[in-house]
Amino acid sequence: MIEIILNILFLGLGFAMLAKGSDWFVDGAASIAAKFKIPQLIIGLTIVAMGTSAPEAAVSITAAYNGSADITIGNVIGSNILNVFIILGLASVIIPIAVSKSTLRIDTPFMIAVSALLLIFGLNETVELYEGIIMLVIFAAYIVYLIVQAKKNKEEAEETKNYSVPVAILLTLIGLGVVIAGSKFTVDTATFLAGKMGLSEKFIGLTVVALGTSLPELFTSVTAARKGNADIAIGNIVGSNILNILMVVGLSAIIIPVPFAKDFIFDFGVAIASGVLLWVFSCKGKLKRWSGAVFLLCYALYFVKLLII
Repeated sequence: MIEIILNILFLGLGFAMLAKGSDWFVDGAASIAAKFKIPQLIIGLTIVAMGTSAPEAAVSITAAYNGSADITIGNVIGSNILNVFIILGLASVIIPIAVSKSTLRIDTPFMIAVSALLLIFGLNETVELYEGIIMLVIFAAYIVYLIVQAKKNKEEAEETKNYSVPVAILLTLIGLGVVIAGSKFTVDTATFLAGKMGLSEKFIGLTVVALGTSLPELFTSVTAARKGNADIAIGNIVGSNILNILMVVGLSAIIIPVPFAKDFIFDFGVAIASGVLLWVFSCKGKLKRWSGAVFLLCYALYFVKLLII
């Protein structure tokens, strides 16, 4: 019993390290980029955007390398389901969320499409090296598209913190180290707890690990909603879901082929359905409070299904 309690504490420590480490990494890397006169816009659309997916990437790659494939896939798809149903659900219950035309017409359908693509790649029960390369090529093309669109719309990225180059480099390295260490804590303790409590790695990956690696998105979106800036939440969530699939699974598959259990087909169906619901509910340009309530109910039903089956 004491061993289980200690591992739960270590799991919490792993989540804290992932959240804080990704913050330090983003701040340091963005500051370095700024020193070399890389435009704020590009920093915001690449380094800062990828930083929110750093926990998922670290955990999934570590899990794939350790042979815990159910945590790799479960973490990604569980995070994507949780991002829509829980994070956007909570945010839109707090305050209705405005949805931009580009998010409605391009980003959300693209999120649904890449989810379906990963499902297709997984039908042969393994995401292979060449499939990982395809996902990373699509990811690079998506980043280029974001940069072009942002320049066309004259959008301004968020301000970065201004550190000296030595401090920024140190902060980046420390942040990366903390994220890597946190991912090891998370994967090792989650795997241990799954075994001790009679839960599958799939269940742990889809729920506990998914929640832990989605903490940056959760805090950012809910805080934005409370401050009346909820209109930024949906773009962050949709972008994060796209990065989770294309970047996280793509990188994992390049390092080592990722086994894809057929048990995940239902979960991918839920992820695709969450994207379709998001698109339908936001067709009129806003996610209303009742939409958030429906999202939360959907996740509750999904969680009960995971417990029962």
